[in-house]
Amino acid sequence: MIGLLSLIFSLFMISPNIKEVVDEFHNLKTKESEAVFVENYTLSSQPSILAYVCALEMKKAEYSFNPISKLIIFKRTRKKLDSLIQSNPTDVHLRYIRLVLQEKAPSVLGYNDNIEEDKVFLTNKLEILDHSDYLDLYIRKNTSL
Repeated sequence: MIGLLSLIFSLFMISPNIKEVVDEFHNLKTKESEAVFVENYTLSSQPSILAYVCALEMKKAEYSFNPISKLIIFKRTRKKLDSLIQSNPTDVHLRYIRLVLQEKAPSVLGYNDNIEEDKVFLTNKLEILDHSDYLDLYIRKNTSL
């Protein structure tokens, strides 16, 4: 059933409202709902939405017992997210998700190179009124800002 909905969704190329996607992401409670979210949005053409898919893909590492699998998932997702940011350096969602992931990643992984850069970027975004103000609460709640 879920696969059918995803197919219909992609056939009509309905562009989801990013605010609704962000709210949905932050309200996920179970591993199963996370999997449905990833399935629904993994083919999105919107980098902002793909940021949240990356976050959940990286979270899959938590569910693996094998340390090598955890590292493979982490590296693959990190590369995907960093590539998205390189192509879309001003996307607030990408920077927000990267900051959340870097602040929560164990220091042994060395995923902390862009924390200060993302903090500066997001701090500047928090200070201006713009189309992404709905994200401000989440930024303050889920990061060190």
